[in-house]
Amino acid sequence: MNIKVDLTNAEWAKSSLSNGGDNCLEVAFVDGVVALRDSKDVGDPNAKILIISQDDYRAFTGGIAKGDLLLP
Repeated sequence: MNIKVDLTNAEWAKSSLSNGGDNCLEVAFVDGVVALRDSKDVGDPNAKILIISQDDYRAFTGGIAKGDLLLP
């Protein structure tokens, strides 16, 4: 997905299972898409942020929950 999303007011969240450190995947739901970033990149204007569709996010998280996406 190659679209420009305004993340200025994004509300980023990370898992409640996180230890509160900066080694987490953060997620934000913005304008009908899902933004993903590494918590180490917070505040970095050049940070890479992955933007995916809500359907792709559901497939990804659903696959993890079922154990389908785990490496052998």
